[in-house]
Amino acid sequence: MSSSKKSVLVLGAGLIGKPMAFDLVKNDEFIVAVADISESALSNLSDYGIQSFCCDLSDKSVLQALVSKFDFVINAVPGFMGFETLKSVIECKKDVVDIAFYPEDPFRLSQLAVDNGVCVICDMGVAPGMSHLLSGYAASQLKEVESLLIYVGGLPKKRSYPWEYKAMFSPSDVIEEYTRPARLIENGKIVFKEALSESELLEFDPVGTLEAFNSDGLRSLVYTIKADYMAEKTLRYPGHIGLIKAMKSSGFFDEKPININDSDISPLEFTKKVLFSKWKLEPGEEDFTIMRIVVKGKTENNISKQFQWDLIDNYDHETSIHSMARTTGYAATAALRLIESGVFNKPGMHVPEFVGKDEKSVDFILTCLKERGIDYKMIVKDL
Repeated sequence: MSSSKKSVLVLGAGLIGKPMAFDLVKNDEFIVAVADISESALSNLSDYGIQSFCCDLSDKSVLQALVSKFDFVINAVPGFMGFETLKSVIECKKDVVDIAFYPEDPFRLSQLAVDNGVCVICDMGVAPGMSHLLSGYAASQLKEVESLLIYVGGLPKKRSYPWEYKAMFSPSDVIEEYTRPARLIENGKIVFKEALSESELLEFDPVGTLEAFNSDGLRSLVYTIKADYMAEKTLRYPGHIGLIKAMKSSGFFDEKPININDSDISPLEFTKKVLFSKWKLEPGEEDFTIMRIVVKGKTENNISKQFQWDLIDNYDHETSIHSMARTTGYAATAALRLIESGVFNKPGMHVPEFVGKDEKSVDFILTCLKERGIDYKMIVKDL
């Protein structure tokens, strides 16, 4: 591609991929293209000056031939193919921001990124993503971290019986969050606790009371930040946990098929099918994202200090973009702008908490987000 403007390829035209493309092409900032296997997902992009490529991104030769034409890449493919997709992009020597959230360890690609001179910022969404970036910044300001707590949730504004919940993502991803054991840090060591455990009620202005429960969202933080205690808790409207626990204990999340009228049916697959329509966040349906990060510890001068960030972001009526897409997607586009600016472009595999050690990078990303109405309010105080 010959142009003075840099070009960006977004892999994946889902509910977050498209908003990222719209953000990058705005103000004629980049040449932007989106690739996806679904023609319908790519429809109307040309109306906004965005190129589209309908292709099978799981085909390595097709993917690499396409990636080679662009300066930067954002990886937003489904998690099951995210790791291999990222590996192929790195082999093409293209700097990349990754929000595929795959189960594999991204650090397996560290040497490949260094050898190819590629800067990779992975897990760069809202949580993980901004939660890790800001936690990393707080940890860098402390001699020792005593506790790190992340509370986060995406919720519909309208509370509808019985679930009072809607999701940007598939029910299978949400159910995975409700069934996978949560990793926490206690007394400096990794421990596993049942998902939905240790619930507590918290007040958030102006939302009101929400309930929080253990979930497995710390990901790389359990290895990259040393702390006495560390946990991530998911936020829901009060009562949601009780409903999920009732389903879980009644066998609705069991994978093993049961025989009904001479047909073998998986309770889990049945549950996903039923909940898909119940939990789907429809176009135009208002949602909000809420997050609180609290990090406590001691400074080099042995002063006890607390860092706290609070975020409440709402559905954007002007653009009709859901809050979860905004907070996740715009964190990724801010990271891409960070790499393009040269403020942070060191070759290697970087999780957000590594980027968070650099105050200039944190300020850069927070400024980008604030310009888009996503404002992380920070409170620092001595204890």
